[in-house]
Amino acid sequence: QVQLVESGGDSVQAGGSLTLSCAASGYTYSSYFMGWFRQAPGLEREGVAGIRSDVVTTYADSVKGRFTISRDNAKNTLYLRMNNLKPDDTATYYCAASRFPIAASQALRIYEYDYWGQGTQVTVSS
Repeated sequence: QVQLVESGGDSVQAGGSLTLSCAASGYTYSSYFMGWFRQAPGLEREGVAGIRSDVVTTYADSVKGRFTISRDNAKNTLYLRMNNLKPDDTATYYCAASRFPIAASQALRIYEYDYWGQGTQVTVSS
């Protein structure tokens, strides 16, 4: 059974940094495409970043240059380093996994992913 468990969410001031983690289990982690998504109250879930097994990455325009997605296949863990956080980054952050290859152009689309974690809250105050 595939399980994804996020951690690392917190309340920070604008300009601060956080690192989110997603521990994966129940499948061959290294072969899956992984992604981070977020959902703010009243808004739809949106893609933030995606990473393929060979470290090819994709980012939403709103986070380019501030967020970095990475993975440690030995630890079955996905990370999202978030720098220079803004109030607009406030949301529940979710990690997701896909059993199938995803083209970079599709990496931020929700329907490409099969498995989801429960989310971790990030709150950025001005």
